[in-house]
Amino acid sequence: MPPATVPPPQSTVETLHEISLLLADLLPSTLSVTSFAARWQVLRSKLGAVQTLIAEINDSPHWSDNPLLPTLLPALLSTLRRTEVLCHHCRGAAAGRGKLLMQSDLDMATGWLSKQINDLELLLRSGVLHHSTAIVLSRPNSASSKEELTFFVRDLFARLQIGGLEFKLKALDSLIQLLIEDSKSAMIVAREGDMRCLTSLLDSSGDDSVKELAVHAVSLLVAAGDLPRKCVFEEGALGPLLRIIECSSVQVKERAAMAVEFITADHDNAWAISAYGGVPVLIELCKSGSLIAQSYAVGAIRNVSVVEDIRAALAEEGAVPVLIDLLVSGNASAQGKSANCISILASTSEKIRNLLLQEKGLQKLVQLFHECPVAETVEHVLRAIYSFSDDEISNRILSESTMFIVQLTDLIKLGKNIRLQHIAASLLAKLSISDRNKIVIAGCMGSLVRLMEAVKPDGVQVVAAKALTSLLSVKPNRKELVRDEKSLMRLAQMLDPRFEVVSKKSPVSVVAAIMAGGSHGCRKRLVAAGVHGHLQRLVEMDVVGAKKALQRLSGNRLTSLFSRSWRD
Repeated sequence: MPPATVPPPQSTVETLHEISLLLADLLPSTLSVTSFAARWQVLRSKLGAVQTLIAEINDSPHWSDNPLLPTLLPALLSTLRRTEVLCHHCRGAAAGRGKLLMQSDLDMATGWLSKQINDLELLLRSGVLHHSTAIVLSRPNSASSKEELTFFVRDLFARLQIGGLEFKLKALDSLIQLLIEDSKSAMIVAREGDMRCLTSLLDSSGDDSVKELAVHAVSLLVAAGDLPRKCVFEEGALGPLLRIIECSSVQVKERAAMAVEFITADHDNAWAISAYGGVPVLIELCKSGSLIAQSYAVGAIRNVSVVEDIRAALAEEGAVPVLIDLLVSGNASAQGKSANCISILASTSEKIRNLLLQEKGLQKLVQLFHECPVAETVEHVLRAIYSFSDDEISNRILSESTMFIVQLTDLIKLGKNIRLQHIAASLLAKLSISDRNKIVIAGCMGSLVRLMEAVKPDGVQVVAAKALTSLLSVKPNRKELVRDEKSLMRLAQMLDPRFEVVSKKSPVSVVAAIMAGGSHGCRKRLVAAGVHGHLQRLVEMDVVGAKKALQRLSGNRLTSLFSRSWRD
């Protein structure tokens, strides 16, 4: 007896044709079913929806090219055949079958049809059936049109939602490569892609490789801009990402932590960390994660530290010693973010500021300031130190450290980073520096004068003037400044009412500080530079402090002589 031959598989065209014929027979047959009438009414509506969708697919010009239909259509045909069998059983009074079993079978058939209808609708809405080829493996390049990119994204998400494991893996890989090669594509992905589908893969109990690729894709999306970040957050990605951090490989934890940091960078999202129980998760990652993961985790903690309720949770969960430890053990990125977080906490919560001081936080910050070569980290460190300077003991510690004060003035004299100059000058103005140390750092006075001319950042002129007037409280510094002709001419120019870049209050206070000791030599140099005439005009303009400064300057006949010459 010859072996049985296996019939060749049907083509997609043949399968679609068979589905159409089966529906044409099955729908009228259901009308005569009287058993389980309510359930068959639901099934009949589902079959009608399938018939409509199949007709739409038939009318699509390139439906036979789509690689998803060879999987979808056979599954649909199988469901319809099972439904046909159920129809025969019900028309025969369910002979030989229990009532409960039949009800279960009918409900299962309804569920299968609902899922397959959803898949077909998604495929039709994506528009991919109107294109002659699928391009999931040929990503658009920078020269591609917006329409081509939109089609590509819709095709990707159709495969993510409808396709099996292989389709999902290839679609995710293509999505990742697209986002890596063109970050601007994230906007179209956010608008045209189904973010709920993508975020659902983060919480999937299925294949781990799908979840890992989904984490990578989400991390790239949230890093690309406000809209993608908003879309991902609103579809509930934060909770699954935090769970992934707790139990995943090192690389996946790093990407999940990166995504959490970017999501929480939006203050409107930061509150949700507490809702998902994320504070202890992030603190633990700061303790035991890789250096990269620690950096992202402390960045997320910094982001959420602006929320008052979360600050309390950070203190209760033991974040303070962890943050201080990262100042020493973390990489440069983690050190900077930790210092930034400490500055936020110290400036907004007296309780946490005291905890930070108890843990030697100020000393660790000063140590990092002396050792760190990275300008951005130094800025965060100085801002954190500034947050402690209101505390009397901390102010005294800082004021008595000659090494710290000298390094501050080096930043001011270096003049390469205006933000560092600004915060360094702010600290100099706030500290109670000894007269001896004021003389030691007198070399920065010329730089402070130049800083008084800076337009940005806001407030820099004021703190530069305050720091300068503090140094001018000692006689040697007053003499040294007026001997610096460039600084003296700058100061005179700032006093000129026609020079509108600088607020007059600051240079007026500096002149008053120079003349506080009543030095004849200082008076002579200031008058010679034209300061007296400018002050007279400022008095007429009612500038605060100008009258007092003029009185100090107008102290002898030499002044009167210069004054008379100026009027002539």
